[in-house]
Order: sequence, then C-alpha cells, then structure tokens
Amino acid sequence: MRRTAPARPFPAGSAWLAQARSARRGSSGGAGSAAAMNAENQGCSERLVTAAYVRQGAQGRRAHELRLRALLEQGKCPEDGWDESTIELFLHELAIMDSNNFLGNCGVGEREGRVASGLVARRHYRLIHGIGRSGDISAVQPKAAGSSLLNKLTNSVVLDVIKLAGVRTVTSCFVVPMATGMSLTLCFLTLRHKRPKAKYIIWPRIDQKSCFKSMITAGFEPVVIENVLEGDELRTDLEAVEAKIKALGAENILCVHSTTSCFAPRVPDRLEELSVICANYDIPHIVNNAYGVQSSKCMHLIQQGARVGRIDAFVQSLDKNFMVPVGGAIIAGFNESFIQEISKMYPGRASASPSLDVLITLLSLGTSGYKKLLKERKEMFSYLSSELKKLADNHNERLLDTPHNPISLAMSLKTLDETNDAAVTQLGSMLFTRQVSGARVVPCGSVQTVNNYTFKGFMSHTNDYPCAYLNAASAIGIKKQDVDVFLKRLDKCLKTFRKEAKQENCKNEISDANAATEQLED
Repeated sequence: MRRTAPARPFPAGSAWLAQARSARRGSSGGAGSAAAMNAENQGCSERLVTAAYVRQGAQGRRAHELRLRALLEQGKCPEDGWDESTIELFLHELAIMDSNNFLGNCGVGEREGRVASGLVARRHYRLIHGIGRSGDISAVQPKAAGSSLLNKLTNSVVLDVIKLAGVRTVTSCFVVPMATGMSLTLCFLTLRHKRPKAKYIIWPRIDQKSCFKSMITAGFEPVVIENVLEGDELRTDLEAVEAKIKALGAENILCVHSTTSCFAPRVPDRLEELSVICANYDIPHIVNNAYGVQSSKCMHLIQQGARVGRIDAFVQSLDKNFMVPVGGAIIAGFNESFIQEISKMYPGRASASPSLDVLITLLSLGTSGYKKLLKERKEMFSYLSSELKKLADNHNERLLDTPHNPISLAMSLKTLDETNDAAVTQLGSMLFTRQVSGARVVPCGSVQTVNNYTFKGFMSHTNDYPCAYLNAASAIGIKKQDVDVFLKRLDKCLKTFRKEAKQENCKNEISDANAATEQLED
C-alpha cells in the first residue's frame, strides 16, 4: 500500500486522525470515551473467551482499521484492492456517523433520513441523507458527517485515479449524480455567469444526441462545425472553427465544446490545436471525455491540451469508465476555483448513490486492479482490430483505417449497401436479436431532426460518408469471449445475407431468361 502523503493535507483524514490520536491518549472527549469503551469491551470479552484469542481477534480488526486509516490520511486509491469485509466495515462506520442511525435520535424535521423499506435502507448501507446541502453539493451536512466524509473521500480517490490514468496536472474534480449530458449542461450554465453576452457554443459535430441537447438545454445555440474527411477518418476542421470565431466575435461565444471519445470513423478532436485557439481568443473550452478515462490516448490529449492551451473542464461518465450503474459523472479541471463554481451551481442536495458505487468499486479494485483492466482493454482492442480485419477481408469488406480512434472500430458494409438499402439496418436487427449489444450499423444518408436542427447522414458524423459501416468498440471490461462470440455471430449474419443475395440473383436470372424466351417465341 502506498504511504506517500498528498501534497496538500486531506481535510477529512486530518479530522479523523485528530480524533484517533485523542482516543489513543485516552482524553475525556467523545473519541477518548469510545476508545475506553473498546478497551473495556475487550476486557469483558477476555472473561468469557481465552484472552489470547480475544487479543488475536483484536489484531485482526486492527489490520482492517489500518487500511481505513491509510485511506483517510492520504485520500488516495489503495494500490491493492480491499476485500468486501473491510469495505463493509468502513461503510458501516460511516453510516453510524449520520443522525438517522444515532441510537435514540428524535427527528422532527421534513428530512430526517426516514426510509420505509428495510431493503432500500440496506441497499444504500443506511447512508440516507445524500450529499451536500441545499445551496452546495460539496458542502458538509451537520446531520450527516458520515455521508459528507463519503463524498469528500470519493472526490479525492477519483482525482487520484484521473491522475493515474494520464491527466497528471488536474487539480480538482467532483462526482455529480447526473449522466454526462446533464453534467455538460451544468458546466455551460456556470459559464453563463462569466460570459453574460455569449449565446453560441462552437461544436465540432459528433452525432450523439446528449452532446447536442446539453447545449440546447442550457439555453445556447450550437454552432455545428462539420468534420473533414482525411482518408477514412473524420477530423476536426480547425480552419472552420477559427473562421466561425472571427465571424461571430469571441465575446459572443460561450465556449468551444470538443470531444475525445467517439465512434469511428469519427476520431477525437484535435484537442491541442483547439486548446491553443481557445487560449488565443480567450474562449473557455469544455471537453466531453465521456468514456475517455479508460484510454491513455484520450487522457494524453487532455493533458497536452491543458499544457499548451486552455481546457476549463472535462467531463466523463462513471458507468462507461468504472463499470458502475448509469447515473453519475465526474467534472474535473485544472482551476480549482472554477470546478468549485460548477459544484455550487448544482441546486440542492444530491443522491450519494453514484459516489458510493464508484468508491466501493475503486476500493475493491485498487490502483493495481484498475491498471490491469486498462491493460486488458488495450490488448482486446488490438485483438478485435486484427480479427475484425480478417472477417472483413473474407466478406470483401474493409476495416476502415482510423488510427486516431483508440476505442472504436468501423467495418465497411458496401456489399450490403449496394445490394439493398434496407439490408444495413436489417443487419443491426439481426445482431441485436442474436444478443449482440453495442454494435452499431450506420446506413448512408439517414436524416434526423434533433431540437429543430436537421442532421443529414445522422450517426455518421458527416453529411455524406462514402459508405455504410458497422461499429464495434473495445471498452473497459471486455473479454476475449465477447470478441469471439461477436465475430462468430457477425460472420453468420453476413453469410446469411450473401446466401439470400445469391438466391435473389438466381431468381432474377431465371426470370430474365424466361422473359427472353417468351420474346423469341413471340
């Protein structure tokens, strides 16, 4: 376990250590009384069970407590994952610090941590009060010292993991109980107070509804910058971005809203260049890093962008990067005061569930476990890429060349598209009914309207991509078995289409032959 102290003392840990030291000195305060009671309880136990056995049991508990102390003192993710008994002991210790779990507590307010269902209470480890106060999601609750400590610890541990993943100079972050789209909206609303005249957001096109709607919901007008095709890849049109800034006026632009993680053949935005543009024109820069924490390349882009230019905040999903239930995100940045402003913009208290889920997960994995998952994901990306290329070759298709996308791959579907316009979408349906989830088929030229804005070629991130294609991604947690089963089922579906196409061709040839014979007879 790492023993290196953080550069700045961890507040919650410092308070806990003060109590622990007071207890060891046997002071007359609450902590000292608790320690005395523990000693008394041990003495009472020794009258019932052999003293050596009791002391051995106490030493076993002490091993758990040392882990808790290291976490509270350092505020960092442990190197080695904790066992479930240590995690549950820790959560129990936090829960009994909340007023709803005090013995003899008498609550006469409207929010007293009352829960009707015991099952619900156990599901949340009796941490019922949530996080924050009515005016600030990061504030400490007087009624809920344990839940407040949970919140502070989670943010500290997550910050440690973001640094581990590659953004070394990040200074602050917090977990927010909203998915990525609404978390981006919160960032935009915070910037509104800094740039009251601004009405536009510069947005290199990425065909994901939540990204687009996050700007609309915040009350701004997205300025869509179409991507440029370079080989098979769709890349950021930097000249168009800068031209639009000049045309609209920098003071009228709220921010540039860029993206790192995306579906191939769209690749991460040119973050370094965009960051320099934002710095030159004094325009904020918000990065949608939805599932980028799992990619060292995406995190490197953010680190470099902050180094050479300007990145105000980057937002990432909890479920996509840490394999927890949907409903949480991390807002992080390089200016602590700005990240605090965003957290204060959140109205009211919030659910502690996302914080609880990600803290449990990271304590279970430890940094070594999370690094292992990141390594396995990279290996599976290489495996998926090589095997999908073989399959594409076998079916006269092509694995699109998208070297700048580190997570997603795309395979052309020209054969299907030329045979039948509906065949592409039918392939997607066939895969889904065969229990293949996550694969996306993208036909040419589909049109969709989102909040009164019409996108041509929707899902392909451009108006006219040269061919239809299929997406597959190597995301964190993927296993070799997932890749093998997917390829087997995809191969079977494509063979079915080929067989049906041959039968259709035969029917057409017979029909043409019969028609020719009838003409000769006539």
